[in-house]
Amino acid sequence: MKPARLSLALAVAAGLAGYAWLQWSPPPGRKLEASPAVTKVLGDRGSPAAGAATPDVTVVVFTDYQCPVCKATDPAITRLLAVDPNVRVVWKDWPIRGPMSDLAARTALAAHRQGQYLPVHDALMAARGQLTPARIADVAVEAGADRERLAADLRDHAREIDEQLSGHKLQAFSLGLQGTPTYLVGPYLIQGGLGDRALASAVARARRSGPPR
Repeated sequence: MKPARLSLALAVAAGLAGYAWLQWSPPPGRKLEASPAVTKVLGDRGSPAAGAATPDVTVVVFTDYQCPVCKATDPAITRLLAVDPNVRVVWKDWPIRGPMSDLAARTALAAHRQGQYLPVHDALMAARGQLTPARIADVAVEAGADRERLAADLRDHAREIDEQLSGHKLQAFSLGLQGTPTYLVGPYLIQGGLGDRALASAVARARRSGPPR
């Protein structure tokens, strides 16, 4: 390989490695002041959620079903809920990786109408290989969603799902988000994937800081 091409290849490789490192090793996070946008995101009861009804820390995660880092770090959220009874997690489906991301998000939100958001969310995050309309539907049904009702809810509640996804998009833009996954852990905005230790640490810090003010 010629020196110029070698240098270019090394520069590209270094750039990709740097991007991966930032995704897996996110910065400590930016502390946000209380604002209508932050209050709306943290207090939104319209999005799928799990955990404490009256939490001392709320974790909001913006995610995409075709985001590799989202898929890899999603189990950490489940484990956090299992060990911390005072935290609440709110999921903001933000499909930014094309039509199949959008369909997967719509399917999960349609499944929410039959009380199956979390099983379908977990199954879509765990799904390997390329997502297609048939694959998305099969994954949802295998996770416990009723196929006929899922199709009916996707059709009959299309406008409400549109509005919900548009709301998530507006919230993401209001916070200045650049991609997925992004977490709002109490007052701290953290962009990039969080494993078990980093997520627990972020929750502990938010617990010490209290809500945005």
